[in-house]
Amino acid sequence: MDLRQILGLEFPFIQGGMANIATGEFAAAVSNAGALGVIGSGGMNAETLEMHIKRAKSLTDRPFGVNLMLMNPETAAMAELLVREGVRVVTTGAGSPAAYLPMWKEAGITVIPVVSGVALAQRLVRQGADLLIAEGTEAGGHVGELTTMTLVPQVVDAVNVPVVAAGGIADSRQLAAAYALGACGVQLGTCLLVSEECPIHANYKQAVLAAKDNSTVVTGRIKGSPVRILKNSMAREYLRLEKAGADKIELEKYTLGALRRAVQQGDVQMGSLMAGQVAGQLKEIKPLRQIFAELAGGLPAVLQRLNEVESMEDAVC
Repeated sequence: MDLRQILGLEFPFIQGGMANIATGEFAAAVSNAGALGVIGSGGMNAETLEMHIKRAKSLTDRPFGVNLMLMNPETAAMAELLVREGVRVVTTGAGSPAAYLPMWKEAGITVIPVVSGVALAQRLVRQGADLLIAEGTEAGGHVGELTTMTLVPQVVDAVNVPVVAAGGIADSRQLAAAYALGACGVQLGTCLLVSEECPIHANYKQAVLAAKDNSTVVTGRIKGSPVRILKNSMAREYLRLEKAGADKIELEKYTLGALRRAVQQGDVQMGSLMAGQVAGQLKEIKPLRQIFAELAGGLPAVLQRLNEVESMEDAVC
C-alpha cells in the first residue's frame, strides 16, 4: 500500500523530525504543501511541545505528526500530551516506544519508529508498530552504519508492515529507487532545509547549497554517537580530539548548543550543520510545494527511462 493511502496524503512523503528545525509552524507548512509535517520534539520539554502542537493545529487542518526522541526525560509526559491533543501520527527514535504503544493505539495514533537495523525493526513490529522508517547512513543527523540501498530491502523482507525509506533521497531517481527497494514512500530531511519555509538561518541554507558530494562527515563514531554534519571548523576540531582520545565531557564542549547556534544564529563555523549526503545535489531555495511536486512529478520520466532500458535488453535478447 502506498503511503498516500495509509496516511491520507497528497504526496508519499514524511518530513523528518529535525530537532530545533521542525517547529509547529514548519510542520504545518509541510502538511499544507501535501506531505506529512512532523514536529521535532528534540530539545523541547512537554510544555514547549504543547505550544508547537497548538501552533500547528492553528495553521493547518491536515494531518501532522510529532517525532519523539525517547531518551528525553519528559517522554512520558509528552506521550500523554499526544493523546490529549489528538495528534494522529508519531515517529520515534532513540529507544523503544513499547511502554506507550497501548495508550497510543487505543487513541488511534499511527506509530512509526525510525530504525537502522533489521533486529530492531522486527522487535518494534512485534511490539505493535504500524509502519517503520528505515533510515540509511546517508541521512543527516544521528545515523547508523547501513546504507539506504542495503537497509531498506532487508527491513522490507523481515517485517509485515509498510516500510518508509529515508536517507539520501532528494530527487525522482532516488524516489524511484526507494519504491524499487520495496518502500511505500519516503522520509525527507536535507532537501527541505533549502525550502523557503524552513526556519533555519540563511547562513545555514547557503552552506547546504554550497555543499559538494564530499562535504559531509560523521562525527562521534568512535564514541558511539555518530552524527552526520557538514564539514566546518567545529567538525574538524571534534574529529581531531575524538581521534586523540578525548573524553565525552571534553567533546561536549563542541556539541552542546551547536545545532541551535547554526539554526538560530547562523554560525556556520562552530555550529552543527546537520545535513545528509544529498546536500551536494541541492542548488536553489524553493517553496515546499515545488520541492514535493518536482520530486513526485519526475517519477514518470524515470520509469519511462527504465522501460526504454528494458526494451533495449529485450531487443538484444
